[in-house]
Amino acid sequence: GWFLCATIDAFAPLARARGDNARADAWVAHRNAVAAALDRSGWDGAWYRRGYFDDGTPLGSAGSEECRIDSIGQSWSVLSGEGDEQRSLKAMDAVMAELVDPDQHIVRLFTPPLERTAQDPGYIKAYPPGVRENGGQYTHAATWVALAFAEQGRAEEAWRVFNMLNPVSHAGSREAAEHYRVEPYVVAADVYGARDKLGRGDWTWYTGSAGWMYRLL
Repeated sequence: GWFLCATIDAFAPLARARGDNARADAWVAHRNAVAAALDRSGWDGAWYRRGYFDDGTPLGSAGSEECRIDSIGQSWSVLSGEGDEQRSLKAMDAVMAELVDPDQHIVRLFTPPLERTAQDPGYIKAYPPGVRENGGQYTHAATWVALAFAEQGRAEEAWRVFNMLNPVSHAGSREAAEHYRVEPYVVAADVYGARDKLGRGDWTWYTGSAGWMYRLL
């Protein structure tokens, strides 16, 4: 939802420049409705929810047994410019407390991973717990976390997260490099976040998060 708001904000001026004001007006009206709905129904009390299942059960809520908090809703409440400023500050505090793991140098997409829930959140549940998008570090989203801290003027947090994402930081010693297992000079699409693979990199040379990393820097 937040990402849709940001996309419309980018495209509406292009439509107006082409004289297509009717389409731009419709987009902006929809964006305003979406932003109001996100603020009304997306706020969970300390962070924004990830979404809802078909039966109305929230995902990414403090009351959820699995996937209690997801980083994307928090980051994009900031990056879209549409989230309530005080709520977004509180939400990013929760990201730092719940998802940023300084011991393993990773930023999890959400926690806890999906394993036993009877609901079907889609393909991410097909991954083992802590692997890739199922509770591991999804580096696209982790980069958005750092960007959101930078957007809020929180330079120290942005720098701390960047240092965790920087592949060089995973190979400061022979032992660390052996544990990380992938090249320390390219961005990994994801880093495992649980069990015996905790902190191991995966899927290098193929990730759009490398481009986001340059934008962050």
